[in-house]
Amino acid sequence: MEKKARRAEKNSAPFLREAEKNRKQIEKLEKENNLLVQCRKNGWRDLSRELEECTKVLEEEAKSEKANLQKQLVTINKYVKKFQAQLEDVKPSATQIETLKEIMSEVELSINSLKEQQQLRLGELLKEECMCRQEITAFEKKIEMWKKNDQRPKTPSSVKSISLSRDLPPEVRELEVFQMKNGGIYGGWDQSDHQAFLKVWTKHSGHPAYKKEARLYLPGKTLEEIEQHEEWQQKLIHLQEIKKEAIQRWRASKHREVQLKIQSQNEAGRREKEAKNQVLQHKAEVERKKVAQRLEEWREQKRKIKLEAEQRLTEKIAKRRKEKEEHHQQQGIKNATETLGRLNMGREYGVENKETGRTHGEEERKKSGSRGHTLPK
Repeated sequence: MEKKARRAEKNSAPFLREAEKNRKQIEKLEKENNLLVQCRKNGWRDLSRELEECTKVLEEEAKSEKANLQKQLVTINKYVKKFQAQLEDVKPSATQIETLKEIMSEVELSINSLKEQQQLRLGELLKEECMCRQEITAFEKKIEMWKKNDQRPKTPSSVKSISLSRDLPPEVRELEVFQMKNGGIYGGWDQSDHQAFLKVWTKHSGHPAYKKEARLYLPGKTLEEIEQHEEWQQKLIHLQEIKKEAIQRWRASKHREVQLKIQSQNEAGRREKEAKNQVLQHKAEVERKKVAQRLEEWREQKRKIKLEAEQRLTEKIAKRRKEKEEHHQQQGIKNATETLGRLNMGREYGVENKETGRTHGEEERKKSGSRGHTLPK
């Protein structure tokens, strides 16, 4: 029995936590109510009225849930007190044990039923909270866009309007006229609302199931407005495709025109280049002739210089040869003179020697004769 009592207390713990969470949520709602009063003081009448109505609905739902919860708690408390009373007067009998089991099962069933109901309600509240957060995020984005638009410099409508160029295809002008007549590039919606619509519409590939989610991202738009914006978007896409094809054709024609223009320019450039080349070739030919003439003059001058140098060299060689011959002649005369002088000297020396020999012979003969005369004695 004590185990069942502990199990009942354990099962009641999540319920107590949920009750504490609901109490905190009530405090949060009270703070929001105070904010509502502040908004009323600031003069936001329409917003405060909507918030008051929403607050009243939430208060009524909270009161009904509170009453239902208190009723269930009273029932559980009744079973618990009954179980405690049975424990005080417990008697070891099968009937008493069966009675306690029935009470415990009733308590357990009541707690489980309360838990299931609270879990379901909690799931609903979480879904509502998610929806509220998405709506708040959408409003915050819209407010940010308003701030950015306020910070942008204001320009006249003539500047914002799309210029219709005459040379563009009519399909382009048709799209521009459609946008100008139907609220611009966002179809009369804010940029943030249009982007949120596109995000959901693209996500569901345009299937009708997107409308339910679109209502979460666009809390300020009715279902009819969303459907009208979808028609506008489909028409816009159709015109954009036509514009794209027309622009491709227009670009192809412009490309051909540009190619023809480039070809004509290339042809004119080629002719001009050929004329310039001819002029350059003529100038080069004239310059080449001048260079050849100067080269021939230089060669002629070099030949003259070479001939003059050879002539001077020949004259110099002839002069040296002549001088050498004269030197040889003078040397030969000198040598002949010296030879003749030596011959004369030899002759004179020979005569002198002859006379000396004769004198010497005569003296020798005299001496020999004197010796012959002295031998007979």
